[in-house]
Amino acid sequence: MRASAFVYPWDVVGDPDAAARLAALGVRQATLASAYHSTRALTPRHPRHRVVTARHAAVLYPVDPARWRGRRLRPYAAGDWAPSDAYGEAAHALAGAGLDVHTWVVLAHNSRLGEEFPDTSVTNAYGDRYPWAPCIAQPGTREYLVDLAVEAAVRPGAAGTELESLGWYGFAHLHAHDKTAGVPLTDAGQYLMSLCFCPSCRDGYAHHGLDPDGAAAAVRRALEPVWRGEAPTGGWETVERLLGAEQAAATRAWRDSVARSLQSEAVEAVRAAAPEGFRVLLHADPVPYHAGANAGVDPGHVLGVADGVVVPCAAGPGLLAPFAAQASATSVLAANFTVVRGMGGSPATLGEDMARAAGAGATEARLYHAGLASDEDLSLVTKALAGRG
Repeated sequence: MRASAFVYPWDVVGDPDAAARLAALGVRQATLASAYHSTRALTPRHPRHRVVTARHAAVLYPVDPARWRGRRLRPYAAGDWAPSDAYGEAAHALAGAGLDVHTWVVLAHNSRLGEEFPDTSVTNAYGDRYPWAPCIAQPGTREYLVDLAVEAAVRPGAAGTELESLGWYGFAHLHAHDKTAGVPLTDAGQYLMSLCFCPSCRDGYAHHGLDPDGAAAAVRRALEPVWRGEAPTGGWETVERLLGAEQAAATRAWRDSVARSLQSEAVEAVRAAAPEGFRVLLHADPVPYHAGANAGVDPGHVLGVADGVVVPCAAGPGLLAPFAAQASATSVLAANFTVVRGMGGSPATLGEDMARAAGAGATEARLYHAGLASDEDLSLVTKALAGRG
């Protein structure tokens, strides 16, 4: 099974041994970030630093000024964590080590955009904004995301791209000093707290026969038991019970149509700008109403649009089945495994996990994350990929 490791440019730039070390794991591909959200990342082996703080979402290459001139929404340049063409420098080193390089592009996840342009953010039924979550229904935001996807995906020498957060982002967010776990939210609660009521979404609900004010009030009523500690169990059937089947269906009709059309538009735009044979994959969850970095998708639709998907498999291969049922002979189903024990990963069982994923339909593996893992984690990965672990 072909394997690729995720990596940041700052893991490679300034470390003359990084590219060869990654190739020695036994992977054939590096999935290298070209546009990424804010983060604080450990760099256990870098000769010049141990911690990198990316203070805001940024592109990790020089933008094309002509593409963005005069635009209200535009990508932010990185600071000292990825200066100049950090992506290009890292990509060159990785290719020199014999690795195929694919871009890793984070799209609808950008806290700085939400802080500087508050009107672009998802706004919940209480009127609270989620500055990390751009609303993908807004025309200006969609135009920005599609153009960012094209520019960040089709970098010189890249053989493909993996698009993360190409869909709805919502309440759940791995954020600095997050204090949101005091009241647990099930699938139903996450959906209700992720529904957007910005002007564009209110118009969209109305187009589907839903009164936006009434819907927001219904969401607030449905969530009242949650704040008392009575988290509703279940998923979509619970949303239907809490909102009523008609109102629930209308919210889904709007949100599903927005996500599907954005995914189609972005993939088509990337393909139009890319060389022949360029692969486009989406980080995806097979439950369409889910929001987050692994965007909720309709498996049949997304595999008809993109070349494949990257599916989270840290908890097992269960999420692969809906995609495998819709896959063609050429579809890429990449099982994504966390291989950093400090982040809950299990590099010691990687070989067994990959075998189970292959049995469930996976054609490739993704390893998160070569730059964050300890030496011991990477040693276990090397053994697994060599068939010894």
